[in-house]
Amino acid sequence: QVYLAESGGGLVQAGGSLRLSCTAHRRTADNYAMGWFRQAPGKTREFVAFISWSGAQTLYADSVKGRFTISRVNANYTVYLQMNSLKPEDTAVYYCAAGLTIAVASSPPTYWGLGTQVTVSS
Repeated sequence: QVYLAESGGGLVQAGGSLRLSCTAHRRTADNYAMGWFRQAPGKTREFVAFISWSGAQTLYADSVKGRFTISRVNANYTVYLQMNSLKPEDTAVYYCAAGLTIAVASSPPTYWGLGTQVTVSS
């Protein structure tokens, strides 16, 4: 089916930047919306950002608007999350996800990566 491989997590100082990458290794003909969720210790997993297959539509959580930018390169089935002005509250495991629609609130992603740790120190 689909295997999602994430990279780019790490430790940064508050105000710094990181770029996460996720590649979907496809074995189907579906064109996937892709994006990111995150989960901090002791908290529920929350939506971060998602992008349609064409890249024409993007969705962001209010907490990251203006700081994070999601993009994709369809030739490689790769999605990026550029994270700027990072805050300690951004610390979480970030999970790549893929599904048939960008409307993940109503149709949860089908495929998930294993997660990459992002830690922002103050």
